[in-house]
Amino acid sequence: MTDQPAKIVLPESEIPTHWYNIVADLPTPPAPPLNPATDEPLAPADLAPLFPMGLIEQEASTQRWIEIPQEVREVYKLWRPSPLYRARRLEKALGTSARIYYKYEGASPVGSHKANSSVPQAYFNKLAGRTRLTTETGAGQWGAALAFAAETFGLACDIWQVRSSFEGKPYRHAQMSVFGASSVGSPSDTTKIGRRLREEFPDTSGSLGMAISEAVEAAAEDPNASYSLGSVLNHVLLHQTVIGQEAIKQMALFGEGAVDYLFACAGGGSNLGGIAFPFIRENLEGRQSVKVVACEPKAAPSLTQGEFRYDFGDTAGLTPKLKMYTLGQDFVPDPVHAGGLRYHGMAPLVSHCYHEGLLEAVALGQREAFEAGVLFSRAEGIIPASESNHAIAGAVRQAKAAAEAGESPVILIGVSGNGLLDLPAYTDYLDGTMVDA
Repeated sequence: MTDQPAKIVLPESEIPTHWYNIVADLPTPPAPPLNPATDEPLAPADLAPLFPMGLIEQEASTQRWIEIPQEVREVYKLWRPSPLYRARRLEKALGTSARIYYKYEGASPVGSHKANSSVPQAYFNKLAGRTRLTTETGAGQWGAALAFAAETFGLACDIWQVRSSFEGKPYRHAQMSVFGASSVGSPSDTTKIGRRLREEFPDTSGSLGMAISEAVEAAAEDPNASYSLGSVLNHVLLHQTVIGQEAIKQMALFGEGAVDYLFACAGGGSNLGGIAFPFIRENLEGRQSVKVVACEPKAAPSLTQGEFRYDFGDTAGLTPKLKMYTLGQDFVPDPVHAGGLRYHGMAPLVSHCYHEGLLEAVALGQREAFEAGVLFSRAEGIIPASESNHAIAGAVRQAKAAAEAGESPVILIGVSGNGLLDLPAYTDYLDGTMVDA
């Protein structure tokens, strides 16, 4: 037995007061987004039809710290600061000498990290006088988070959910409905681009790129609406940095002077950026030398197999062009259970960090991911989200390697959400019917 704590939970007074903007500290500046009509750098006015000015200013900001409004911090109190655990039972199950920790975002009202951005996005839209939000969602975590935030600030919310997840995860759109939002499987017959995609690809399982196109079209046609994105863009990753800021404090309270490895799942990049960017700042300023590893699915390996170039963020080409690692706007991933990771591109800031060697990446199959997730569940008592399992699998690989080498590294895992609405996926794994995509 040990008298050491199992977890560190910071008091509400330690909720970060500012979001961290990594742009201020990058050795080289990231490439700007381009206006698709002119191929010139995007101007703030170009984004005004889709976003409120408060978010546009954050998107373009080069300031290191951006203050979190008090109204947002009050809502954050419902789940922040989130706990950081020492995974001693997982260490024992693996027989490793590594010290493993995990930052757990699954205790938010919607069960994932996504509320860290949905709340400020709804707040700034309310401040700007918008009355309706549109968005896409994959597995449904972002859709549920925006539905919750929209209800909190009195906004209507319409959600296009990737068809494979809409059909395979019915309780996700039930969750959105409880918060007052409407949702539909994408591609749908509710938008022009949706009807076109259904005609061109009648049997498609859908993709985030398709769903984004529908949500952007709907917002652009309604002067009272804004489009909200759950990942990829700078301001979304900015909001998520509360995760990493808290984790640095919590690791210090555990007595760990430095983290050796940080593993986080990566689809569009918000979860990865949120926990990793504050640690990359630690690296850049010489306080730590953390090896940051982005864990992506083999079904959508944008970092490990994509090209670093300008591409659209959606299938229809309605969004600005972004400099990112991409598999191509037309890429439709296999319908794996980690719906939140099924995206053709990677956030420009994450892509830039990868290109500059500030982080590494690995692609994992879903069977390996769920094997790790089941092991984690049985050891730690938390069923992780399908997406989070990829980060856990990456950490399990490293912990096993450490045992073989007789090393004792400090490993931190970003567990981005719980998997209580992903139980059919676990059933597929446990009964042996899961495809190893």
